[in-house]
Amino acid sequence: MTFDGTAIDELLENAVAAGALSGASAIAVDRDGVLHHASAGSAHADTMFRNASMTKAPATVGALQLVEQGRLDLDATVESILPEFGQLQVLDGFDGDTPLLRAPKTKATVRQLATHTSGCGYFFTNAELSRYAQLTGLPSVISGLKASLMSPLARDPGTQWEYGISTDWLGLVVEAVAGQTLDAYLAQSLYAPLGMSDTSFAPSDEQRARLMELQLRMPDGSLGPLELDVPDDPEWASAGHGSYGTITDYGRFMRAMLRDGELDGVRVLDAATVRMAFTDQLGGLPLPQIMKSADPILTNDVPTMPVHQGWGLGFHLIGIDVPNMRSAGTGDWAGLFNCFYWIDRKARIGGALMTQVLPFFDLAVIETLLDFEVAVYAQVGEGAPA
Repeated sequence: MTFDGTAIDELLENAVAAGALSGASAIAVDRDGVLHHASAGSAHADTMFRNASMTKAPATVGALQLVEQGRLDLDATVESILPEFGQLQVLDGFDGDTPLLRAPKTKATVRQLATHTSGCGYFFTNAELSRYAQLTGLPSVISGLKASLMSPLARDPGTQWEYGISTDWLGLVVEAVAGQTLDAYLAQSLYAPLGMSDTSFAPSDEQRARLMELQLRMPDGSLGPLELDVPDDPEWASAGHGSYGTITDYGRFMRAMLRDGELDGVRVLDAATVRMAFTDQLGGLPLPQIMKSADPILTNDVPTMPVHQGWGLGFHLIGIDVPNMRSAGTGDWAGLFNCFYWIDRKARIGGALMTQVLPFFDLAVIETLLDFEVAVYAQVGEGAPA
């Protein structure tokens, strides 16, 4: 395939020139390689990014490797592996400033951790969990303190999709089953086999020197400095948000998923497992129409597309063919600092756009992302079914 990336180069350069972004990188890949890699402004070919929630999909793949090996059962209860999870209660409102807690009606499973139906939430997208943290002094999950994982459940397990710290708990499941820390496990079982040499939970000094600076979108639309950052020395390797890497490395992960779990002759997942990961697991549970912000520094309100959607194992799924864009069944997600990716296994195309700005769901980034995706599909079309 001959791919002309001129329109993508111009898109990023124009966004930087207009002041919408200080820098960004974009990559388009197919099963055979990189179609185009573009960077503009303060982002370069080897820039390191805080992957944030783009950590979730590779970490979930790590768990699925253990499932394939017969060492982990997706339908096992979480507390049978991590007894401390059984201590979590459901936050059922407040009596004045006193949180009302009760035992969950059902026990969360490992599968529910992978699908965000375990009942776990995030303080920055759930106002009640945010209030609970303020009243009790519970640290936030981005503090690097492991005590943050003892946040109460926002829902009874299995009753509703709720975005939150489920994948962090899934990472602890991986650690318990594998007998090693998540960062060591993923380095050995996923990053090294896929040639993701610039992906790490603990970047070196040299890698940190390539880390893009965080910025904050100001009320007037300009970009300003941001004091907040993720800690250098967290108490645990967060499967939910803790990795760093280059967009090139993430492109290799996307290519492995496009290739049914294999890349450059190395297999990290069986094809049947990849298909399962990209198959809706929600059983009819709907996604919310909007994820409301409970912390305007971290995220804006995030609306959802008014079409059928689902959630696989580690991947959000779109249920329709989007005209001039991704196909039905495409898996995607994003990272808090306005990084986004999609993996379209039907059209055999993947793409990612990465920058480092808060709050999440920044409209300038979203506009750039949509234009980038349209520019990719303008050349590759619908492709062939996987």
